[in-house]
Parts: sequence; C-alpha cells; structure tokens
Amino acid sequence: MTDTTEAPDSGYRFMPGVSQYSCGIGALPGFAVERVRFAEPVPLSAGFAKIADIIKAAGRPLTAFGACELRSPAPFTEDGFKAFNAAYIETLIEWGVMRDGVNPVARSNVCPKIDPPREPCFHAFCYTVPAPRDTPESFVVAGSGESVEGKANYRNHTVAPGDTSPAGMQAKATFVLDEMERRMRAFGGAWADTTAVQLYTVHDAYPLLERELGRRGVLRNGLTWHFDRPPVVGLDYEMDCRRVHRERVV
Repeated sequence: MTDTTEAPDSGYRFMPGVSQYSCGIGALPGFAVERVRFAEPVPLSAGFAKIADIIKAAGRPLTAFGACELRSPAPFTEDGFKAFNAAYIETLIEWGVMRDGVNPVARSNVCPKIDPPREPCFHAFCYTVPAPRDTPESFVVAGSGESVEGKANYRNHTVAPGDTSPAGMQAKATFVLDEMERRMRAFGGAWADTTAVQLYTVHDAYPLLERELGRRGVLRNGLTWHFDRPPVVGLDYEMDCRRVHRERVV
C-alpha cells in the first residue's frame, strides 16, 4: 500500500501528490467524506466563500475541506496552469489546509467543450463529517490525465501525445486506469468499492468501455462521461473516482 499522511484536524489522510493537489484523500476512523455539487458552476472566489459557509454550517473547521472538482474555460498552457495553481492555493494556505508547501486537497480541473464557463469555477467539493468509527472508509481519488505528474512539464511525459486513434486512446486509458488503481490502493480500495467513476474526454472512448474499463470492473456502478478536456493543452483523457455515500446538490 502506498504511504499516506494523516491530517487529524481535517478528518482525513491523504496521498501526497504535487503542490497544487494531492492524489487523493481517505476519511479517518470516526469520519466520513460528503460531497456537495453546485447546481450551477460558481466562480472561484465566490465558490470558496460558499464552501466556507457550508462547512461552517455543518459545525466543521475549514480544514475539513478535502477535495474539489473545478471547471475551466479552456485547457491552460503549462505556464498558465502554473499561474492558476499559484492563485488557487492562496486560499488553502489562508484556511490552514495547506501547510509548509504540502497540499492535502484532492482535485480535478477539466474544461467543458460545450457551454464552458467564462472563468474557472467550482463544480463540486468534498469535506469530512463525524461518523461512527465502524463506518467503512470513504475516499476521493483526484483526477489524473495521461501524463506523469510532478515533472518539469507535462509535454515530455505524456502517453501517446497527439494520438487520439483507437491505439492512442487505449494507451492513454491504460495509463490513467493504472494510476487510478494505484491511488485507490493507498486507501485499501478498488473498483468494486467505488460509488462513482468519472471520465473526461472529447474523443471516442466507446471502444474502451468494454475492452478496458469493463474488463477491470470500472463500470460496476455505471460511468459518468463528461464531454470535457483535461486542464492542460496536449492532454486528452482524464478520470477520477470516489467512494462517497452521501451527496447533495445546492
């Protein structure tokens, strides 16, 4: 099992990732992860304010903020993505969630091809709440595209760059699915434990559904396919998944 780090005042442990997000979170004993989706995308600053209100209304500290799903207007250049992330983490530092450069918050950030937002927005977020100690561990695995994270750039570490042929998409999907499984193992999870799986691509993933996703058991509870692009120019395929038993829309 991959090492995780506990964040006791957050109610979860996390799998370290890169400065802008972790690879995933899992609820600590005595806590559960809950997910809130916004009925309409909420711009970043207003979204953070709404999230703070919801977390405080639940009687939880802001450090209970554990994961989020963002929507952006279009894929960023690599420099643009770095600039966005630098601005995004300012609030996490202010809230005391991110400390000493370590970011425990899992994240996906994708770009709708149809009716994109005018600016980066929140689509959903997760936070922890108290739960009986024998509650099965809930987890959220962060979004991952077909590139190795934490390198100097994405372009030199992307699987089948620019190749959206059936073979290229197969290679991309295999890489991402392997990464999803690696991250789930950190929380003792597997596809059979997921309550939701999300796919983000504007390319033809239909040939992969039975041959790759179905074979692995990804489709156990269905699949939500968003007609969205990953957040960085040059990436074509992204996924995330979760085991969350309580979700609501506000």
